[in-house]
Amino acid sequence: MRIKFAKEGIMRFIGHLDMMRYFQKAFRRSGIDIQYSQGFSPHQLISFAAPLGVGLTSTGEYMDIVMGECPSSEELVERINRQMVDGVHILSAVALPDDSKNAMSIVTTADYRISFRENMAPAFDLGQAIQAFMAQDEIMVTKKTKKSEKTMDIKPMIHAFYSTEDGCFMNVATGSTQNLKPEQVMATLYRFMSVEFDPFSIYIHRAETYGTDFKSLESYGSRIE
Repeated sequence: MRIKFAKEGIMRFIGHLDMMRYFQKAFRRSGIDIQYSQGFSPHQLISFAAPLGVGLTSTGEYMDIVMGECPSSEELVERINRQMVDGVHILSAVALPDDSKNAMSIVTTADYRISFRENMAPAFDLGQAIQAFMAQDEIMVTKKTKKSEKTMDIKPMIHAFYSTEDGCFMNVATGSTQNLKPEQVMATLYRFMSVEFDPFSIYIHRAETYGTDFKSLESYGSRIE
């Protein structure tokens, strides 16, 4: 089953590993027939699509779980939601074909909505700045790791970027093959405008996560009636 869920409010400050432990306990309490691995230290068969950064909210998070006996999609959502705390809410559950790849392996892009804290919107015209930014032939950034640094063109990883009434929207590469953080795009835009970027000036919300051909991860499965 592929579970879609929201992570909002105070729960945005809970890291990925703690979220994994939280769901493991919630699934046990819900009494659903989740399957376990074999071996010396069995664990629930759960895999998450693309871990969300601490401080970000989302209504487009996904996990795959392996089940034995499965109720209807509606009942499964209801039973799990009874165990949820404020800020985490199960949105849907779909059954996947037997030959489906797990969510983590097929993630390619994600939608993000960026808004600004009160009195912290940029002084420049955001719409015009984004147009000029995206009109460049290439957008070079230097990514630093513990061992090295690498200069790369991130423009091919930005599939959509435009201003909105309360901020901006972007669709960027996400996943294990390519992964571009929305805060890096914003920092690069500010640098392009010769303005210092304060990462605490923005709120980042992941709206949806996609697999190949820009299909939402939910669309790979079907509801159980």
